[in-house]
Amino acid sequence: MTDSQMIREIKEGNTELYSELMRRYQRKILAFIYHMLKSAHMELLAEDLCSETFYKAFRSLNSFREVDASFSTWLYTIARNTVLSELRKQRAGSVPLEESGIVPVAPNELAPEQAILRSEKVELVREAINNLPEKQRSALILREYDQLDYQEIAGVLGQSVSAVKSLLFRARSSVKSQLEPYFYEQIYEPYEGMKSR
Repeated sequence: MTDSQMIREIKEGNTELYSELMRRYQRKILAFIYHMLKSAHMELLAEDLCSETFYKAFRSLNSFREVDASFSTWLYTIARNTVLSELRKQRAGSVPLEESGIVPVAPNELAPEQAILRSEKVELVREAINNLPEKQRSALILREYDQLDYQEIAGVLGQSVSAVKSLLFRARSSVKSQLEPYFYEQIYEPYEGMKSR
């Protein structure tokens, strides 16, 4: 059953089908929200905001029109707006950590050396993505992690396709320049005392 068929049936009263629709998109939407929250160190709110996204989508399903956008594009837009709204609230309130409900979690055990090196590289990439401006970060996450095409990303971000391509170009360039010092060692280091010509 396609998304369109499901949505038609849900609108006609078969609301049990919504859980199947959620199952199709839950992992992708959760990952997208998680990556958006990472730069603000609020990843632990990802599941709550994912639930809120699906709740808002369900409540607004009757206003969804396929001629405007695909269901996935519409859902990503709701997720993005939900996260941005939460980030604005947090900035305005600046709630102390102990009142935020966020509990820092320590890792269970130490990983072997290779796992540590791998996780350090992954962390460097994540950090570089987190340093991007919000629209560049969203575009990059939607393209690289969620595999959305340019048209879908344009719909989610409310941009033209050419603007999305420009955002992605700037995002990739920025990530590359941030990571170069870590991944590209100097090929030639002059010996001590040698004069450069």
